[in-house]
Amino acid sequence: MHPTEIDLSLERVVEVRSRLGLDFRVPVFTVAGTNGKGSTCAMLESIALQAGYRVGHYAKPHLVRFEERCRIDGRMVDASELLPHFEAVEAARREITLSIFEFTTLAIARCLSQAAVDLVILEVGMGGRFDAVNAFDTDCAIITSIDLDHMEFLGPDRESIGREKAGILRAGRPAVVSDPAVPRSVVDEAARVGADLWLIGRDFHFTGDRQQWNWSGRERRYNGLAYPALRGANQLLNASGVLAAFEAMCATLPITAQAVRNGLAMVELPGRFQIVAGQPTLVLDVAHNPHSVAALAENLDQMGFYPRTHAVFGAMRDKDLAAILTRMAPLVDEWHFTDLPIARAAKADELAALHASLGCQGPGPVGVHRHAGPSVALAAALSRADPADRILVFGSFYTVGGVLKDGLPRLGARHVG
Repeated sequence: MHPTEIDLSLERVVEVRSRLGLDFRVPVFTVAGTNGKGSTCAMLESIALQAGYRVGHYAKPHLVRFEERCRIDGRMVDASELLPHFEAVEAARREITLSIFEFTTLAIARCLSQAAVDLVILEVGMGGRFDAVNAFDTDCAIITSIDLDHMEFLGPDRESIGREKAGILRAGRPAVVSDPAVPRSVVDEAARVGADLWLIGRDFHFTGDRQQWNWSGRERRYNGLAYPALRGANQLLNASGVLAAFEAMCATLPITAQAVRNGLAMVELPGRFQIVAGQPTLVLDVAHNPHSVAALAENLDQMGFYPRTHAVFGAMRDKDLAAILTRMAPLVDEWHFTDLPIARAAKADELAALHASLGCQGPGPVGVHRHAGPSVALAAALSRADPADRILVFGSFYTVGGVLKDGLPRLGARHVG
């Protein structure tokens, strides 16, 4: 339907949106960033649901089923609910070509616009300025961490990438930034468009110890909060941005302290440092760039002692694979590299060859294996693992989704040796 998979322009999407008469009549939160978008959206949704609001949520990408991308009132929609909206987009576009992402964004947006919801959460796919989600004006923009990823499309440094992500900001609307080292380009763009800029460390703050954490904004304060149910070192940054967004929107969408506490306690998001109890312990994480992998390594360090760590890894060829493998090498005893069902993905043989060329040192002698798919790789890792070990599945959404396609694995290893 379109000559390229990714086309960074908005004119075609805006035209089809106009033909569809598509707009939102409820507040819209738009979330952009390199890492932390999914967690931020999940916490926004969970708190809003606990406050009694009906929520429409466009998430991406999916792990197993496409329908995961469209959630209404906390549940994934059925395929049958989406089909009329696909048909409407197809009829409206006529001579206009749309990429897969553009087409599906319009279809899901149409579904959410016609649902009985009180607010809508839109997760940006890549960048911000030319992302299809930016065809819709936001009432509250949130920018999470900004780091080096998709540089061939977004630019060579954090300033360039920040400028692209700041494209979602709107005049007179809140713009919440939860990156503590915000690029100057974001601040400048907020001033240029006249957005109401909320910066962590200036407009909102958090403190915490091992037991609880506290948050303060321009006027509101929450003390003695339990940690979010989502694990990981960066989740307080994401949660802080979420609370700032709700304070910024309090006149339109008031929430209670109890909704905040319950929402953070009950939030769920598969594949983000998700720990699955069993023998061995299973960790699932869609970390696939150096910034998110650094956070993953820190989180793994804090898990306690495991005799051996077996890693199942697959990722796109255009990622900084050398940096990822180098950062994770000190933690991994056995690598199970896997092919993925997409042309952009690096082959298992390529990953193994890169690993060998880097001369990465593990905690001891390192084993390297190659597999045709993630589920096969996980089975092989399990066959070589002791019950006290740890298996890590990380990298692309296709890697984590590949082991989740038949349900959440519950591991039970035989004793090795």
